[in-house]
Amino acid sequence: MTLDTSQTEPRPGRLTAHEARQRLQHARSSRMAQLQALEETGQSAADHLMSAQAEAIRRVLKEIDEAFARIDDGSYGTCLGCSRPVPAERLEILPYTRYCVPCQRHATA
Repeated sequence: MTLDTSQTEPRPGRLTAHEARQRLQHARSSRMAQLQALEETGQSAADHLMSAQAEAIRRVLKEIDEAFARIDDGSYGTCLGCSRPVPAERLEILPYTRYCVPCQRHATA
């Protein structure tokens, strides 16, 4: 799936820039709420599980910000590994993803 920057009717398998931004904003809001809830639990900083969860959320927030930048530069929806479009279904699940599934497998292997 690539990004349709025309802001009009998207072609099948494409998001408008507005739709992509909405999905990313929703993902950001959800992660911010999770992070706030973790911070409000009153757990000590030495709690390794809580620290690990907070760090994972911060990493996702960074990926979300990077996805906003890809919208701005026109590369959103294009796999950074193979340069092919990321499938629409994958971007629906992970709107901040940088890779298609095969390239993600290689990146984490």
